[in-house]
Amino acid sequence: MSNAHVNTISGSSKLIEGSGRAIILLPKGTKFIIDDALYSTKSQRNLLSFKDICLNGYYIETMNEKNVEYLYITNVECGKKYILERLPAFSSGLYYAHIKVCRTTYVYYLA
Repeated sequence: MSNAHVNTISGSSKLIEGSGRAIILLPKGTKFIIDDALYSTKSQRNLLSFKDICLNGYYIETMNEKNVEYLYITNVECGKKYILERLPAFSSGLYYAHIKVCRTTYVYYLA
């Protein structure tokens, strides 16, 4: 894939410049490998899909704490559930975290 057009609220735009593998690290050290990540130098934010989280062997649940919604990324070892990441939600319903790129063939576009 290269130079693909993406439809946005302001019309069609040539955002996707390529694709490839990305390895990312969430704030508490949870690592994801995304084989079909999309590359865009124009992107200021990235989206991570539930599918990518599950493909990496993790589970997802939401929790409300003191009227703030969080997305928990969890795993289960020996029958015990561990919360690996706790991501707060924006008012729009999107969850957010600051991530580090460990290694990329292309920078990913988490969708």
